[in-house]
Amino acid sequence: MQWTANRPFVPPPLADRLDRLRLRRHALRYAAHGWAVTPGACLAGHRFACGRPGCPIMMCHPALESWEDTASTDPGLVSDWWRRRPYSVLLATGGRLDALEVPAALGLRVLGAARLHRSLPGAGRADALGPVAVTAAGRWMFLVRPGEPLRSELDHRLDVVRHGCGSWIPAPPSRMLEGPVRWAVPPERTQWRLPAPALVQTLMADALGATPAPRPVVPRQLSTARRGT
Repeated sequence: MQWTANRPFVPPPLADRLDRLRLRRHALRYAAHGWAVTPGACLAGHRFACGRPGCPIMMCHPALESWEDTASTDPGLVSDWWRRRPYSVLLATGGRLDALEVPAALGLRVLGAARLHRSLPGAGRADALGPVAVTAAGRWMFLVRPGEPLRSELDHRLDVVRHGCGSWIPAPPSRMLEGPVRWAVPPERTQWRLPAPALVQTLMADALGATPAPRPVVPRQLSTARRGT
């Protein structure tokens, strides 16, 4: 094995295999806890390739055309999906979980408030802390129980997106153009428990009430057309 100044050089075929094994391991872990996964397109250079002939989508997207029907928690199927290619790991929303996606400034305020309420005995919002994933582009995704629509203060904002039925989010350790997705709050820290969406939305509305409204920005990597209904 050759070494560079900072780290060992890993031959590309071996690096691809290690990446694929790591992604498959995480996909199986999510599936084992009841979170349906589906393979996402692989990052190849400056675009995502799903392997479907003629696919025009360059950003992160599901690799399977019928992903909504085939997203699964079955370990055999999940393992087979990642047997040959280092697919991104996508969590299907609307079944066991929804995701509330917000910009970084709002995400930091909400996470701070959730941790504060958790540390206060008897606080009514003590159970608002749940798993939180963060993209390198600065989008924060709060995983919550499914089924709750956005309250009015959040629904009109283009920078707040609810992922419900028919949507998905990239899960760690998938790589986006800007860098890997990571956990700000790993699911293990909350024992894989998902908070009630109403609690998290209340914290978001409170944070927005104390923050001047920014110019609306549509998330680059996630289209508002994928909002859950």
